[in-house]
Amino acid sequence: MENSNGNVLELRVKRGEPTLVSPAEETQKGFYFLSNLDQNIAVIVRTIYCFKSDEEKGNDKAGEEIRNALEEVLVHYYPLAGRLEISSEGKLIINCSGEGAVFVEAEADCLLDDIGDVTKPDPDTLGKLVYDIPGAKNILEMPPLVAQVTKFKCGGFVLGLCLNHCMVDGIGAMEFVNSWGETARGMPLSVPPCLDRSILKSRDPPQIEYLHPEFSEIKDISCTNDLYEDKMLYRSFCFDPEKLEKLKMKAKENGALEKCTTFEALSAFVWKARTKALRLLPEQETKLLFAVDGRPKFSPPLPKGYFGNGIVLTNSICQAGELLEKPLSFAVGLVQDAIKMVNDGYMRSAIDYFEVTRARPSLDSTLLITTWSRLSFHATDFGWGEPVLSGPVALPEKEVILFLSHGKERKSINVLLGLPAPAMKTFQELMHI
Repeated sequence: MENSNGNVLELRVKRGEPTLVSPAEETQKGFYFLSNLDQNIAVIVRTIYCFKSDEEKGNDKAGEEIRNALEEVLVHYYPLAGRLEISSEGKLIINCSGEGAVFVEAEADCLLDDIGDVTKPDPDTLGKLVYDIPGAKNILEMPPLVAQVTKFKCGGFVLGLCLNHCMVDGIGAMEFVNSWGETARGMPLSVPPCLDRSILKSRDPPQIEYLHPEFSEIKDISCTNDLYEDKMLYRSFCFDPEKLEKLKMKAKENGALEKCTTFEALSAFVWKARTKALRLLPEQETKLLFAVDGRPKFSPPLPKGYFGNGIVLTNSICQAGELLEKPLSFAVGLVQDAIKMVNDGYMRSAIDYFEVTRARPSLDSTLLITTWSRLSFHATDFGWGEPVLSGPVALPEKEVILFLSHGKERKSINVLLGLPAPAMKTFQELMHI
C-alpha cells in the first residue's frame, strides 16, 4: 500500500488505553483568560518527534519517563491540564479543572526507519503516531494537549503531540516541549512560563486604528474550489543555502531593492509560483497572510516565556495578473511592506478589531505561510538526545504552506505544501531556479 508520501508501507500501530495525566501538585483552579490573538487560531496542530535508540536505555521506559515528566511540567503549565469552554462573552476560555492531558502508549510493528520521509506531511501514515479523541466533533470536545509515545522495534520511539494552537504559538510550544524535556532530565526550567495573558486584553473602549484586510473575504472568481476536487498531493521542496542566496540575488537583480531577507524572498517566490500553478485569472485578487512575532514589537515587549500567542497576522493583497507579470522584486516589496506595518499600534488595533467584530481571518483566495524555520523543535531532549527528525503530521488547511528548517546545520529550508495534482505538476516545474 503506497501512502501519500510515496512510501510503500502500511504502518500498524497498537495503542494502549488512553489515560489522564494531571499536574503532580495542586494547581490554581478557575477560569483562565485567552487573549483575542488566541481566539483567532483555535486549530489542532499535530507534530511528531522521532528519537533513535540510546543503546544503554533502549525504549522500554520511554513512555513511563515522559509521562512522569508531563505530570511535573504541568505544575508550571497547568492550563494545558484544563478544558476549553465558551465564556459568557462568547469567547474561548480555559476551565482549569486539572482534569489532565490525555496520554497514550503505543507500539509499532516496524523499525523507525521504515516510516520513510517524515519531512513532508503525510496524514495517512504519520497520523497513526498521534492520538485523536474518538468521536470528538469540535475543539471543545478535545483536550488542549494529547500525547502519544510509540515504541518501534529498533529501540527508537516517536512522541506525537496534538496541541491546540489557541493555547500557544510556535515559540511558546517550543518552550513548553523543551521544558518538558528538561523536566525529564531532572533539570530546572531554563525558561519558566509567564502565564499572565491579561497584558494582551483589548482596550476599553476598543480602538480600531488600522484597516485589517486580513479579515476581509475575497471573491473567488477563478473557481479554484473546483480544482480542489482533484486528488491532493503533498510535497516538500528543499532550498539549500546556495538556492536561497540565488533567490535573494534574483529579487535584487533589477535594482529595485537594496536588501531582502531569506523569508521575504522565499515567501514572494512561492506566492507567485502557487498563484501561477492555480491558474488564477489576471483580475483575481490574491491575499498573502503570514505571522509576525509580536513579542519584541509590543510596547513594552512581552515578558520572556510568555505562554500564549504572541504572533499577529499581517497581509498583502494583489491582483494575480500584476503579481505574475512584475518581477520578483515587486512581490518581495509587498512582503516587506506587510512586515513594516506591524507595530504595537497595529497589533493592539487587531486585538480590538476582533473584540468588536468577532471576525476571523478569511482564507478565500489566500496563501497562509507559517514559518517554523526559526523554531528549535529539533533541540528537544527527554534523555535520549535530540530528535533525529521532527515535523508536522499534516497541514491544517489547504491554503497553508509551511517553512521548516532542514539539514544538520539547519541552514536549508523545506517548503511543505499540498495542491491538487494538476497544480502540483506546474508548481514543481516552477521550483527549478
